[in-house]
Formats: sequence, structure tokens, C-alpha cells
Amino acid sequence: MDIAALSTSLSSASLSNQVGVSVLKKAMDTQTAQSTEMIQLMEQSVTPHIGQSLDLKI
Repeated sequence: MDIAALSTSLSSASLSNQVGVSVLKKAMDTQTAQSTEMIQLMEQSVTPHIGQSLDLKI
């Protein structure tokens, strides 16, 4: 195999790998931000007095 072709192939594979890692990092950051927002919304929607007691009639 030609050295130049091998070098080009490895460089292309390395670039592809770096792009994949960057996209994955961005997706993880987005997911973290969305989960943080969801937790904040859930904390705001909680009413502490609801669900503490249960009235039953048998």
C-alpha cells in the first residue's frame, strides 16, 4: 500500500472520529440542559400538601 494513501486514509478516519466525538459531546450537553430544566419544572410543580394523606371509605 502506498504511504501517501495510508496517511490520507488515517487522517480521514481521525477527522471522522473527531467529528463524531464533537457531535456526541454536543448531544450530551443538550441532554444535560434539558434534564436540568425538567427537574426545575418538576420542583416548581410540586405542592407539598398534596398526597400526604389518603382518605378511604370501605
